[in-house]
Amino acid sequence: MTQPNDAALKAPRIVVPKSLVGQKALVTGANSGIGRGIALALGQAGADVVVNYIENDSAAVAVADEIARSGVRAYAHRADVSSEDDVAAMFQRMKEQFGTVDILVNNAGLQRDAEIQDMTLVEWNKVLSVNLTGQFLCARAAAREFLRRGVVASISSAAGKIVCISSVHQEIAWARHANYASSKGGIKLMMESMAQE
Repeated sequence: MTQPNDAALKAPRIVVPKSLVGQKALVTGANSGIGRGIALALGQAGADVVVNYIENDSAAVAVADEIARSGVRAYAHRADVSSEDDVAAMFQRMKEQFGTVDILVNNAGLQRDAEIQDMTLVEWNKVLSVNLTGQFLCARAAAREFLRRGVVASISSAAGKIVCISSVHQEIAWARHANYASSKGGIKLMMESMAQE
């Protein structure tokens, strides 16, 4: 029986094609979890990336620093996506720093779990505000920038891309999570309605 050598035991190195060179991406909720992974992958593919977050400054800066090691530009921007003023300021800074936005990944989300009879209006509103209204506010700002700028053929054949992260709970009910499931169902229909526009 042949023994594998050290090289054979190492995982293969994944090479990400630089297919997004020149594009400017914004990922909400990007300082951890799925958002962090998306932001890192966009940077590896050649995009400059804004790392949006609401808590944990050091984690957000660490993600931006890791993205920058891919040879692209990145910075962390603290903004509450449920605030119209915060979203406007975030997009304005991105235009000042990067010139435009080409890719929006709406990822920010949270949970405030309770049975329906115990759920407070604050818990209901907080989840809907971040998970659904936040995606609306960011998508609206991105769409306005795409329409203002138009298609730049040397960068992309599209004026821009909006990716909305949802959940299986856009389709599957979830006891003790009525606010969360409602927000995710709303995201699904918002995405489909935007696509028709």
